[in-house]
Amino acid sequence: MNDHLTVVDHPLVQHKLTIMRNKGTSTSEFRQLLREITQLLAYEVTRELPMTTTSIETPMEDMEAPILAGKKMALVSILRAGNGMLDGVLELVPSARVGFVGMYRDEETMQPVQYYFKVPQQISDRMVIAVDPMLATGNSSAAAIDLLKKAGATDIRFLCLLAAPEGVARMKEAHPDVPIITASLDRQLNEKGYIMPGLGDAGDRMFGTK
Repeated sequence: MNDHLTVVDHPLVQHKLTIMRNKGTSTSEFRQLLREITQLLAYEVTRELPMTTTSIETPMEDMEAPILAGKKMALVSILRAGNGMLDGVLELVPSARVGFVGMYRDEETMQPVQYYFKVPQQISDRMVIAVDPMLATGNSSAAAIDLLKKAGATDIRFLCLLAAPEGVARMKEAHPDVPIITASLDRQLNEKGYIMPGLGDAGDRMFGTK
């Protein structure tokens, strides 16, 4: 556990993650569990949202009560698997603005290729949470964060389900100012760049594709 990497070891997170890892878990159950875990992880990632107060009237009396301050949070999905994590955060923070970064990994070079980019306006004034279930090589994630910084984002968090040590190291080298919040730091990558023991391809398992 350090400033750059937070592994959320909450019992519910770990229990749900074990069911997700099981290859016998159905597509619909996988999706549901991903949404639930994302919501639990989002509690951690939103812990430092800026606060202010507002005057309200309870049934008993007037009071100054705490509310979120500043512009609405921006939630950015790294396509396509990141979309499976959007609902979990949006249920918690329904007012968040949503953006998308389209990246895919070239199977030959293992390098990321960008095909789509659309993010909320005034992103420099918002806390940005980038979501992608798997932090594997870290190349796509680092490239996506590059694009967000070019668009003006300065306060960025990276939220993922699983991380490999190689991906964490790559992100720390490229973006030491971007904290990573994950449910598990797994053992390693295999020769094809998949996380081990992992849970397979998150996108395929989420959308029922092969």
